[in-house]
Amino acid sequence: MNVLVSACLMGFRCRYDGGTQRLACLDALRERHVLIPVCPEVMGGLPTPREPSEIRDGRVVSRDGRDVTEAFRRGAREAEKIARTCGCGCALLKERSPSCGLGKVYDGTFSGTLTDGDGLCARLLADCGLRVIGESRAEELLASQN
Repeated sequence: MNVLVSACLMGFRCRYDGGTQRLACLDALRERHVLIPVCPEVMGGLPTPREPSEIRDGRVVSRDGRDVTEAFRRGAREAEKIARTCGCGCALLKERSPSCGLGKVYDGTFSGTLTDGDGLCARLLADCGLRVIGESRAEELLASQN
């Protein structure tokens, strides 16, 4: 199966802090699936590194107060196009991210507090019918051949 994957989970240094969150099971996933890396934030035009951002009142705001919602939306649309073009059956995304989180995201206070909600890209992909899972559930894909 073709799987859209948050690029930071594949070892690309595209996180807001220039770091990565490489998955421990990445090599095993590559044996079973075609992994297609995306970073909606970078694809939306944001640099690496960049100020961290969180969702507040429906908008994505950086820690320095800039509204970066449009960049996040643009990147989400690009990721959705890639998923559709590549025939992805699933998206494996970075949890808690204002782009990729599904179910829980940081609350916009930059205090480390989680709240119910979805990142812009995760929500768009789910709304388009794609199965979206977070990295804590990555091993589910090891049991899946397609």
